[in-house]
Amino acid sequence: MSGALKEVRDRIKSIKNTQQITSAMKMVSAAKLRRAQQAITELRPYSDRLDLILKNVISNLGDDASTSLGVERPVERAVIVVVTSSRGLCGAFNTNIIKETIKLIEGDLAPVRASGKLSMVFVGKKGYDYFKKRYTDCDLNTEYLNLFSDLEFENVAELANEMISKFETADIDKVYVTYGRFKNAALQFAESVQFLPVEKIEPVNEAGIAPSSRADYIFEPGKKELLDELIPSILRTSMHKYMLDTHASEHGARMTAMDNATENAEELVKELKISYNKARQEAITKELSEIVGGAAALEG
Repeated sequence: MSGALKEVRDRIKSIKNTQQITSAMKMVSAAKLRRAQQAITELRPYSDRLDLILKNVISNLGDDASTSLGVERPVERAVIVVVTSSRGLCGAFNTNIIKETIKLIEGDLAPVRASGKLSMVFVGKKGYDYFKKRYTDCDLNTEYLNLFSDLEFENVAELANEMISKFETADIDKVYVTYGRFKNAALQFAESVQFLPVEKIEPVNEAGIAPSSRADYIFEPGKKELLDELIPSILRTSMHKYMLDTHASEHGARMTAMDNATENAEELVKELKISYNKARQEAITKELSEIVGGAAALEG
């Protein structure tokens, strides 16, 4: 019985040590989440305003809105920018982004993969660790693998500029981004978006009906100069938003996962303590029975 008691004591000690680690990781993630959440909260209104400007302008230009970044071509070559974290212990966060990427590959981009012209650009190691073993028929780019170490706008803009440049020269025909969209500390979800070509937006009024006429804007400078400057700027900002969204989502998911692990460890310790006390009581009762039995035998 003493051996069983020692085993339970060792398990309790081990779980308490693990609980200290998960509790510390939760606090670290909470601190990082505050900074990451502030960054995405500050960027999102600016990014949304740029999107609104683009929608207002393009929706009212009609056929006059010609831009090389909006040209729809037959999709022979495609790129997916896969944005995951570089570390684990964040629940199903990375798994959900990987599943979203696989759904895209096996859906819309299945013909491109079959032709051997599908590429993936990885930001964060977890996505690359998964796909390098299973998608050897795709071109896997790790140039931006450690981008999360410095998410300054200029660094993220390099990735966006590379995608824009390759699309303009027809080296690629379509670009998607799969990432983790941040809603709050407890809720993040995987999302895939078309980055290029810029999707056309049909103008509608509040009733959801296309208007019979469009606004007559006066442009300074001209339409082409405006679009050539506006669209790349919005795309760079959007790419930055995807990175900050994923960064905040990672820490939110890890904080939640570590909180759950800490609570589970507490429950497990309580159960083990009950088992330990029962086993100890049984051992004491057995010893008392042996003593009483021995005493009775001597008296007899």
